Amino acid sequence: MTDGKAILQSGRASNFTTRYALYNIATQNSDSTTFDPDFKGPIADRGCTDVLCCIIFILFIIGYIFLGLIAWVHGDPRRVAYPTDSKGHFCGQKGTPNENKSILFYFNILSCTNPSVLINLQCPTTQICVSKCPEKFLTYVEMQFPYKINKKSWTYYSQFCKSPITQPAKTLSQIVMDDDCPTVIFPSKPFFRRCFPDFSTKNGILTVGNKTTFEDGRGRIRNTEELRAAANNMNKMLSAKAIGMRVFEDYATTWYWILIGLTIAMLLSWMFLLLLRFTAGLLFWVFVVGVIGIIGYGIWHCHQEYNSLREHPNSHLTIYDIGFRTNISTYFQLRQTWFAFMVILCILEVLVILMLIFLRNRIRISIALLKEGSKAIGYVPSTLMYPVLTFFFLSICISYWAVTAVYLATSGVPIYKIVTPDGKCKHENRTCNPEIFNTTEISKACPGAQCNFAFYGGNSLYHQHITTFQIFNLFVFLWLINFVIALGQCALAGAFASYYWALKKPDDIPPHPLFTAFGRAIRYHTGSLAFGSLILALIQMFRITLEYLEKRLKDTQNNISKFLQHCLKCCLWCLEKVVKFLNRNAYVMIAIYGQNFCRSARDAFDLLLRNILKVAIMDKVTDFVLVLGKLLVAGCIGVLAFLLFTQRISIIIEGPTSLNYYWIPLLTVVIGSYLVAHGFFSVYAMCIDTIFICFLEDLERNDGSAERPYYMKPSLLKILKGKGTGTKKQ
Repeated sequence: MTDGKAILQSGRASNFTTRYALYNIATQNSDSTTFDPDFKGPIADRGCTDVLCCIIFILFIIGYIFLGLIAWVHGDPRRVAYPTDSKGHFCGQKGTPNENKSILFYFNILSCTNPSVLINLQCPTTQICVSKCPEKFLTYVEMQFPYKINKKSWTYYSQFCKSPITQPAKTLSQIVMDDDCPTVIFPSKPFFRRCFPDFSTKNGILTVGNKTTFEDGRGRIRNTEELRAAANNMNKMLSAKAIGMRVFEDYATTWYWILIGLTIAMLLSWMFLLLLRFTAGLLFWVFVVGVIGIIGYGIWHCHQEYNSLREHPNSHLTIYDIGFRTNISTYFQLRQTWFAFMVILCILEVLVILMLIFLRNRIRISIALLKEGSKAIGYVPSTLMYPVLTFFFLSICISYWAVTAVYLATSGVPIYKIVTPDGKCKHENRTCNPEIFNTTEISKACPGAQCNFAFYGGNSLYHQHITTFQIFNLFVFLWLINFVIALGQCALAGAFASYYWALKKPDDIPPHPLFTAFGRAIRYHTGSLAFGSLILALIQMFRITLEYLEKRLKDTQNNISKFLQHCLKCCLWCLEKVVKFLNRNAYVMIAIYGQNFCRSARDAFDLLLRNILKVAIMDKVTDFVLVLGKLLVAGCIGVLAFLLFTQRISIIIEGPTSLNYYWIPLLTVVIGSYLVAHGFFSVYAMCIDTIFICFLEDLERNDGSAERPYYMKPSLLKILKGKGTGTKKQ
């Protein structure tokens, strides 16, 4: 710092030397990137950075691949696809005796107290594979008397026994003791390939097969509420399945319209990016007017629906009055629903208008950056296709994680445990061998005890650490996802930095800038990108762990602990956003200078801190403009989809008819269009961020003289520097 002051006091120092001294003083002579007066853009002669982190990252990937291979050897996805009977045999598996028996049947579903017990195959009753579920009420005792007259009834009943029985010769007590057949069957429907009671509601009363009471086959009269207690929430789940089928039908009818909508969204996004180069100012106001107009149309439509329901019976009811309904269209028949939508849209409209009013003096900065960003993308058009490569890499990571998780979850051998109807046996829940269980003393000491399949597991070192492997699988997945995003940001930053630091554009732009930047990022900076991704992965892993603990300990927490937990979640969310922002700018510095992650992050932070006002203006205003563009693309496609799916433009084009829920494909198109627009506009956002950081570096490195000219256009330079920060006199 003393040297810098001495230079300033010397009258012989040149203007550039003065700026160089001021630069060193501003950075307080730190060991940051060495100032190079001949700097002309991204450094080509660079070395590998953060080698240790690169080695650790590669070792983790090798371990991840090794874990996937081990899980593939031990796992069996059929255990997810097929239900398993009490003997551990798959139902419906080809090439087995159960090939034509794809549904699991429970002998005594009344012994099951929770539906999760049924899904996990740990219900204390015999389970067998059947070809179809029972369709009527029958008891074993009822079958004994008419058997001599009509053998067809017994033939129907016997298909639900463990083994073929020619006649009901055993007494009821023997059947219960030997557990050969169920004591009663009742109308059921397959759900998740398992037979569950066929619940229905008649005049507000729960029934099964039009009955409210039935005989359980052991001389007791039971009611349907007891069945509901045994299969809690099954009625809602069956209704959910019906909704799922209707949604599937809607997707099957509208899938090609959805693809057309997403394709139009892609073309519209591409067109907007190209138009921004020539008509950024006009297009910005088109964005603004378009978004305000779309929201205004939504307000008008909600008002029309609200008024049209004035004379509709029961439209005055509230959502609280009707409670939960599986038929979503019921809520759209209430005036309160449309009034709520109208209020939300009005608030959104006011917020957009207020933001425009307060940011009106800064809009020209955003427009200037949009124009420059459009030119950069125009000179490096390959960047618009990079989101496809990112999507491909992300798809591989997600697929590998999901497949590995399934194979890990299905690893192991069948584990059998002792279960009793009353649960009072001292041997309850112990492991057993079904082949010899009936010859052991346990079956005699605990009458009615059974050795049933419970789950898949094992006593080996691998099986004992399945949970640890699942955590490792999730952590590496998060690390890889963040690395893929970081790789894209660094590659795009390198390409756009090559554009900025070309004095004569486009003549000085190097050939294939995106490919060159991508190669540099992979070859030299894998360790640095892995370092930044690791920090994000650790934060996200901690957030996921906190969410998991919150769900597990929900019922045991007091208000103070809940408050502290919410504060911690908020702090972690903010920390993740800050780290993402710093990482993004660090990757830009890595792409330009080729330094390690920590030094690049520090240099980027110092640079942005010295220009904090410009950063705040540029970041928020430009993000606002890009968000308007995304909303406009999604809104335009959404309006067209709404008019098409509701048959309001049938004169022009005939859309799909007889949809169950038109808003399902509508939401799919809107969300999909927004994601498509986000993919294209994210390239634009990275372009603007890179140009802005390069501009700040340009200001500190150059003085606008003939020897050291600015790389930014004078018009854009004047706008970005603002008043009182003009070019220094030579």
